Amino acid sequence: MPSQALENPFVRSPTLDTVLMVERTIEENSGEYNRTELWKKLPRQVMWQTFLVILDYLESINKIAFDKDGKIGYIWNPKLSQMLRRRKES
Repeated sequence: MPSQALENPFVRSPTLDTVLMVERTIEENSGEYNRTELWKKLPRQVMWQTFLVILDYLESINKIAFDKDGKIGYIWNPKLSQMLRRRKES
C-alpha cells in the first residue's frame, strides 16, 4: 500500500480533466488569486485536498509558482519549450 494513502486517507487522485481545468484557470488568471480564491473561481467544484495535490504537482513540474503574497502565477513558457524541442531535432 502506498505511503501516501497511509499518511492521509483523504487525499484523492485527480483526473486528467481536473488537472487541465485547474491549469487553464491558473493560466487565464495568472497572478490574480491565492489558493483559496482560485479554488472558489474554478468552473467545477473540486475537493480541497484534490486541489492541493494538483497545485503541488504543477509546482513540481515548474508550471506554476507562488509569489510572496501567496498569489499563483503561471510560469511555463510553451514557445521556449517548442524552440528547444526543434533545436534538439536539428
